[in-house]
Amino acid sequence: MPNKKGRRQFGWVRKLPSGRHQASYIGRDGIRVTAPRTFNSKKEANGWLTLREAELLRGDVPVAQRGEVPFGPYAKEWIEQRPGLRLRTAYLYRWLLNAYLLPTFDGVNLVDLDAGSVRRWRATLLQRGVSATMVAKAYRLLRAIMMTAVDEDELIPRNPCRIRGAGTETPPERPVLTVSQVYALADEMPLRLRALILVATFASLRFGEAAALRRADLDVDGGTVHVRRAYSEIAGQGLVVGPPKSKAGVRKVALPASVLVDLREHLKKYVGRSADALLFTGAKGAALRRGNFNQLVRWRDAVARVGVPGLHFHDLRHTGNTLAADSGVSTKNLMARMGHDSERAALIYQHTTAKADRLIADVLDAQLRGERPTPGDGPADDDDDGEGSAGVPAARR
Repeated sequence: MPNKKGRRQFGWVRKLPSGRHQASYIGRDGIRVTAPRTFNSKKEANGWLTLREAELLRGDVPVAQRGEVPFGPYAKEWIEQRPGLRLRTAYLYRWLLNAYLLPTFDGVNLVDLDAGSVRRWRATLLQRGVSATMVAKAYRLLRAIMMTAVDEDELIPRNPCRIRGAGTETPPERPVLTVSQVYALADEMPLRLRALILVATFASLRFGEAAALRRADLDVDGGTVHVRRAYSEIAGQGLVVGPPKSKAGVRKVALPASVLVDLREHLKKYVGRSADALLFTGAKGAALRRGNFNQLVRWRDAVARVGVPGLHFHDLRHTGNTLAADSGVSTKNLMARMGHDSERAALIYQHTTAKADRLIADVLDAQLRGERPTPGDGPADDDDDGEGSAGVPAARR
């Protein structure tokens, strides 16, 4: 090794014509190893050499060699080893991996996946017409995988995903229904599913959460619904029941008193006596499936008649969240009602009170009383299958 006065004992640093500095050293096999990147200053280059020298003295595998792991196998193993990953989330990760990441990065070693290749990959997806939302999801997955390679496995020195804002989704603003529109939409449903619209909206439930509700989850005397589980449809597995989407998803939600009137009637007519009886079922009494719900209730025609064409079922939850926010309670209490995780997960329930949630329900009830149709204005009742009453909209049959 060079040992001239004024120069380091290990490796070399040279200044390039560009003004940046390059570092290299001779490995144990006698082959010169050059740093995978150049440096802004001689000091930075010397720092890199100091780390490499320490690795050699400890007998460690150099970073450049540790990162010689193909991205594809590493990413697949990453998904399999994520603790507590919900089935639907794991399915989404695998789908994103196969659709958007592996076609470009499958055989690329982690150490060779740099910021430039990530920028080109993202730009190519957007140029191909992949939605910005989907590209953001794929980018977040790539960033998470590579962060594990940096922080936990120490295979690479730095995460190549450094595009500011690339993981942020900016979906278009979704519609918010008025209370009158919510009731109008409920009246478009088969009568055994009318209460589903009210509960999903005014308790801010996701479809899978509402579909998984059972008689024992509804406390009409206490005025609450207990969200304990959710249905998900997984490719190759069908309908799967599991925990709600987030840790905060298991929650007890106070219901407006006006909705409880409808739910008492619903329990009498359409729900079995067993505590495990589903509150809402499909045409043959089985659990509701998101995949065929729209066809079952002729959703597209129903929302068009209400005056909100293009409305998604999830927009009911968005409507409920918006109405609840108008009650003036704290963000923390709103997040608990909606089943949202915060960055400080320990605070999800610890400082949330039933009194604050009841305030939300009471404010909602005041809005419902002011805007809902008066009794007798709605269509006549019919039997369990939504048939046999004159004047009932076709969408309810």
